[in-house]
Amino acid sequence: MVHLSDMAFPPLKNDLIIRAAFGEVVERVPVWIMRQAGRYLPEFREERKKHDFFTICQTPELACEVTLQPIRRFDLDAAIIFSDILVIPQALGMEVLMKTGIGPVFPEPLVHPADMDKLDANVDVSTKLKYVYEAITLTRQKLEGKVPLIGFSGAPYTLMGYMIEGGGSKTMSKAKKWLYTQPEASHKLLKLLTKVIIAYLIEQVAAGAQLLQVFESSAEHLGPALFEKYSLPYLEEIAAGVKQGITERGLGDVPLIVFAKGAYHSISKLSYAGYNVVGLDWTVDPNIARDFCHIAVQGNLDPCALYSPKEDLIEKTTEMVRQFGVRNYIANLGHGIYPDMDPESVRTFVDTVHSVSEEIMKKGDPYSQLYT
Repeated sequence: MVHLSDMAFPPLKNDLIIRAAFGEVVERVPVWIMRQAGRYLPEFREERKKHDFFTICQTPELACEVTLQPIRRFDLDAAIIFSDILVIPQALGMEVLMKTGIGPVFPEPLVHPADMDKLDANVDVSTKLKYVYEAITLTRQKLEGKVPLIGFSGAPYTLMGYMIEGGGSKTMSKAKKWLYTQPEASHKLLKLLTKVIIAYLIEQVAAGAQLLQVFESSAEHLGPALFEKYSLPYLEEIAAGVKQGITERGLGDVPLIVFAKGAYHSISKLSYAGYNVVGLDWTVDPNIARDFCHIAVQGNLDPCALYSPKEDLIEKTTEMVRQFGVRNYIANLGHGIYPDMDPESVRTFVDTVHSVSEEIMKKGDPYSQLYT
């Protein structure tokens, strides 16, 4: 395995998002978009005509190419490696299929706690997920320092949900049933996933990732009590474990972002969970977020707002930036971009974040001083 300390990557030309994540002053608000490399881009759809989804994920050259596609189109401040949160269940030995019009499908989900015996609890992610690290290293080289590269993982409860539900679910009732009827087994599975995630994220940094995001996309299915029992402790363990691991390996200080969709009730606790940035979904009022979060925040325009006419989108984006302020802030959508979105709406969103935040800074607007 090639490690970051052994490689000479091109010098980074745009470190806005890293400085913002660490709470430093920036010249303009950095912006990126969840799922920015994906189906809304015609060039990505062309790749999908030639290769299935997981073939792209598992082929470093293809994953690199897809990662770079939005960077070529838009003035984004970060790239995020093209992969999927479900590579971890795959590494544990579960089969995952990506079916058109349906999404991910597990032919043999976990039904009973005894099914966990089928999982490879001693999986070596440094070799099993080597293709992800190779894609990261290659992409760092190909980016030529233009913007930083984000690595990521799904969070334990979100992965547990997919593994038990057998795919996406509007209720996560099967997974939640485990929490109520099989608490010991639930914690056992979550602990296994946490261990694997920590190792996986450390290896991503070793390969060249410059920021990390942890996606707890299914937090919306958990109320405060369940979230604080079955999600938050493992998110905290991941942050501590990753930071300790990258320090021990001399990999520097890499900012961590946690995105717990729907966990508006726990914003304050998330801000003390060991991460540098709390990602917010579109249901969270920016003013409330600032009241309860003492670190940098990320978000949170409603993805559907990108369907708006251009002038309306500019207005909505401007209001978002002014509400959050230009300090300790990374602009993003409140969830992943939808596959039928017009790429020009992305351009409008990105350019507006930059122009509005630059204007605020130049004018010395009070909003720019709210969160010093």
